[in-house]
Amino acid sequence: MKTALVIMAAGLGSRYGGIKQLEPVGPGGEIIMDYSIYDAIEAGFNKVVFIIRKDLEQDFKEIIGNRIEKKIEVEYVFQDIDALPEGYTKPEGRTKPWGTGQAVLSCLGVLKEPFAVINADDYYGKQAFVTIHDYLMNVNKDAGVYDICMAGFILGNTLSENGTVTRGVCKVDDNGMLVNITETSGIMRDGLNAAAKDTFGNNIEIDINSVVSMNLWGFTPEFLVELEKGFTKFLDGIKGNELKAEYLLPEVVGKLVKEEKAKVHVLKTSDIWFGVTYKEDKEKVVESFQTLVDKGVYPAKLF
Repeated sequence: MKTALVIMAAGLGSRYGGIKQLEPVGPGGEIIMDYSIYDAIEAGFNKVVFIIRKDLEQDFKEIIGNRIEKKIEVEYVFQDIDALPEGYTKPEGRTKPWGTGQAVLSCLGVLKEPFAVINADDYYGKQAFVTIHDYLMNVNKDAGVYDICMAGFILGNTLSENGTVTRGVCKVDDNGMLVNITETSGIMRDGLNAAAKDTFGNNIEIDINSVVSMNLWGFTPEFLVELEKGFTKFLDGIKGNELKAEYLLPEVVGKLVKEEKAKVHVLKTSDIWFGVTYKEDKEKVVESFQTLVDKGVYPAKLF
């Protein structure tokens, strides 16, 4: 059975100050996506779909796409701020895309197989790709609800030393099923725990061992139809926040769980995340990949 890896690479990289997805970090000039694709192929995925901005297409193909096409089937889709349902128009002054939900919705009509979704600028480790792929190979299409899986990382393994991060903080029951997910921004290490701010700006403490989402999901193609329906409802409900509101995957999934329209298996991983959220992160990421190569986890030149 075919399985696809969807890579969300259309972000503007505003906090980083550039197109961070295309920054070389490996000893052979590899970018973070190279390692994710390498791990995904090793786990059994046999197709990659890149979600990019149209204006990045040429650079993207030169830096990674043309090279990856020699290793695995590749398709491109474009996240477009103007790609809205019939009857809707972009609010005046809106400059940012509509979020991860709209990004994945861009794949409607392209994906016919179960698929995983990742961020372009996050390194997830090998374990998560294997568990997600194995789950998708046996996904229950007759469950009566959306059968979704998610890689569950330990919060303490996903923090940046150079600033705050946004994570989907999860509540998981004793059977490994997602109860709810709260998109939480401004998270940083605070002694033996983590701290963030709630929607009112109040300080909150978060258990450093909390399970969090890093946007590594596993879906069936039918989920795209649900995203399409939900996007219209989202647009109808953003009055007053037209310039900044985002249609986010964790919020879509959390709503489906609450409405008992989806069940989400949280597949826990002990892998250490790293990524280039901030410019200052790059040095640590380069060192981390060199260490993995020195340990024999990856070859010195991937592709």
